[in-house]
Amino acid sequence: MIQRPRSPSAFQEARRKSFYDAQSAVLDWDEVEILGPNITDKYTLSQLARMSGNAYALPEQSNWWDIDEKWNRSSPVGWEDPDMNGFRGHVFATPDNSTIVLSIKGTTTYGGTAKQDKLNDNLLFSCCCSRSPWIFGTVCDCYSGKSRCDNTCLHEALMDDNLFYAIGLNLYNNLTQIYPESNIWLIGHSLGGAVASLLSATFGSPSVAFESPGEALAAKRLYLPPPPSNEVHPGIIHVYHTADPIPQGACTGPFSWCIQAGYALETQCHLGKSIVYDTVTELKWRVELRRHTIKTVIEEVLEREWDVPEATPEEECIDCFKWEFGEYKNETQSA
Repeated sequence: MIQRPRSPSAFQEARRKSFYDAQSAVLDWDEVEILGPNITDKYTLSQLARMSGNAYALPEQSNWWDIDEKWNRSSPVGWEDPDMNGFRGHVFATPDNSTIVLSIKGTTTYGGTAKQDKLNDNLLFSCCCSRSPWIFGTVCDCYSGKSRCDNTCLHEALMDDNLFYAIGLNLYNNLTQIYPESNIWLIGHSLGGAVASLLSATFGSPSVAFESPGEALAAKRLYLPPPPSNEVHPGIIHVYHTADPIPQGACTGPFSWCIQAGYALETQCHLGKSIVYDTVTELKWRVELRRHTIKTVIEEVLEREWDVPEATPEEECIDCFKWEFGEYKNETQSA
């Protein structure tokens, strides 16, 4: 069972009221039974990871992953025009269209989407606009001196219609018009998985994200109202392993590749529940960035002969504890 907002338009209006009017709107939620992926099944997770990997490629390319013939139909998203906004992926469908899977591409450090990928990464997963003593330049002007960051400024920065979350909203709405009777699943790797999770929190569709940075802080900054239940976002699942620094917010030191390449991936708290493979203990892996690739996740983690760990919520997780967040820009202007 999944809780979803009864009215998507009312959900967006609640976000608007929270941001512009500082009001908390009362939302109606429905508890609905949706056929979601079997996250306890290793083969299912492997297939979803392969589809997530395919968001980075076209069917004729060498990095396209073979998937089960039940998903024998796919349509590219954002691949038609290389000069588009950077949002890419694929829509997979079962032969009877009963299930539609939107797979969203994660970050690539080169090529036509690299600039927009980095912008979305630094806005969604940094504490304050990628402000760091080791990164040149920021993605927004919300830093307010010392370790302070302006909340309203952060919210405004994330409301840009050209960011991947906003593009995903429109794409999801289009899918529901094309496939009004279908179950829609949302998946992705890294940045793509986080965007899938945020869309899941918006529409109540099941999502599975692989090796994604923590998106809970971004959900708060986007004013996504949580469902009125004790179990927060039961349809959102994260899958990652302990040798990947990115989903743990650990690719942050001055000598880390992330910082040197200009990425401030600082958040670690995830929505929903997480399936965590302890590759550090079980496989004696070192924590290193090369373990982040979807190829590693598929071949060396998900398709290894071992059981799928239980999905559990991440309790008592705190992001950006060294920062203070408030309305500092207004104070400066008033002064």
